[in-house]
Amino acid sequence: MTVAVYAGTFDPITNGHLDVAMRAAKLFDKLYIGVYDSPAGKRILFSTEERVKMAKEATKNIPNIEVRAFTGMVVDWAISLGAQTQVRGLRMSSDFEHEFEMALMNKKLCPDLELVCLMTSLQYQFLSSSLLKEVANLGGDVDSLVPKNVAKAIRQKVLDKKINL
Repeated sequence: MTVAVYAGTFDPITNGHLDVAMRAAKLFDKLYIGVYDSPAGKRILFSTEERVKMAKEATKNIPNIEVRAFTGMVVDWAISLGAQTQVRGLRMSSDFEHEFEMALMNKKLCPDLELVCLMTSLQYQFLSSSLLKEVANLGGDVDSLVPKNVAKAIRQKVLDKKINL
């Protein structure tokens, strides 16, 4: 069985993330979406539990995707799940430089874990969770950029004035 991991902060999960996840799910028997629990240096809007719940809801109709929280290094988590491949999404050239650097380090740490990068579909190449949160905080409409359950959660955070970028 081919097993892959797709790890990230997913704060929150966007339609761009889902685009990559759905396409990866067609390539592998099992895809674990890993929601990173303790991202260093990032301001997190949603708790780990909220991010996992949103991702599970957004992927509930894709039978070979399982969403889990994780801590530590992605390569260690991937190996613990029996994964042979790590999936990453690429939006633009700046993503490539960062992903390439990370891929080289991961290859050094775990030579048997392969990396598959999927280009994000054109309609999502501009989309990032950070930009999405900024637009939402300024009162912009993000409904077409995230699953319905995520849009609802973002609106609630904005209404509760809990957004702190």
